[in-house]
Amino acid sequence: MIRVLLADDQTLIRKGFRSLIESAADLCVVGEAHTGVEAVKLARETRADVVLMDIRMPEMDGLAATKEITADEDLAGVRILVLTTFEIDEYVFQALRAGASGFLGKSVEPGDLLDAIRVVAAGDALLSPKATKGLIARFLNQPVKADIAVTDLLKVLTDRELEIVAHVATGRSNDEIAEELCVSPYTVKTHVNRAMMKLGARDRAQLVVIAYQTGLVTLPGG
Repeated sequence: MIRVLLADDQTLIRKGFRSLIESAADLCVVGEAHTGVEAVKLARETRADVVLMDIRMPEMDGLAATKEITADEDLAGVRILVLTTFEIDEYVFQALRAGASGFLGKSVEPGDLLDAIRVVAAGDALLSPKATKGLIARFLNQPVKADIAVTDLLKVLTDRELEIVAHVATGRSNDEIAEELCVSPYTVKTHVNRAMMKLGARDRAQLVVIAYQTGLVTLPGG
């Protein structure tokens, strides 16, 4: 059973999500938070598998709450799925950097939301929705000075791991990468897991962040 915590300051939205989530046999809601502070508190108390995190909330916004949760070693297994009012949102990149495993627009189809919760709970990044690749590329490709410490981390990766991380950063699935490189999906998954371990990345979303920050991947013409 996947345990879900809802964090949104609008009661109607929380109730709607609760009704939807509890209609699925493999999902259950373990708490509701209306502020970021309460979200952090309930994440610690309930040990939810996934937190559906709104960005704009009183007392502490969703970005700050995400940072607190992902920085807490005791909550290493908690995944954050950020929900935004607008899919084109300047906060998305900040959310990924804060440790979120993915994001969705609040207009998402019910079935897609349930699938998203399952994907994130499994430890994968939610990088497949229509707007995601463009959003991540848009913000990660902004001119910023690469963190030398992060750049140096790439030196621990093998050539094959670097190649696969670059493919991951384009939003490709393990199956798509396997077909491109003529290897098995299991081999791709093994390399992805090793790269995450070496780089200290929680999931694929953070691999994407590192790939763009270090210049391993850039936008065409970027």
